[in-house]
Amino acid sequence: MRSSRAAGVRAERSSLLKGDIMADPGALDRSNRQPEENAPSAYGRSETLSRHQRITNGEVFRRAFDDSKPQVGKFMVLRLTNGEGADRRLGVIASKRTYPRAVDRARARRLLREAFRHRRDHLESEADVVILARRHLLSATPEEIESELLALAKRALQ
Repeated sequence: MRSSRAAGVRAERSSLLKGDIMADPGALDRSNRQPEENAPSAYGRSETLSRHQRITNGEVFRRAFDDSKPQVGKFMVLRLTNGEGADRRLGVIASKRTYPRAVDRARARRLLREAFRHRRDHLESEADVVILARRHLLSATPEEIESELLALAKRALQ
């Protein structure tokens, strides 16, 4: 008796769903939708780092670690590297050893990307930037992170 009742409920739900889809067949077709101009992203901002503004190649990370001197701060370790295609791109490292929880690693990367995005135009060099997050980063304010980023970049250029 129970199974037939459950089957009836399932059948009713599926027919309702089919009815909704059939009532508005254009609801599933999203290909003809035009994006709004300057539409904000899911985080409420329209500005993000594009793919060509990020370091995605492991060779660039290796070159940064091999060829540059680390600038150590309270919240991050910064390395600047000049090389082929260097154009103020950003690479962020938040290790599992420093942040065992994935949510903390993601937050650290997000904070560093945001600080870099805000201060990218203030960097004087066209070098690529690789930042290694340190443990105290999550307790810092965005202003502290941005000011340390600029100070470390200035020190690296001297």
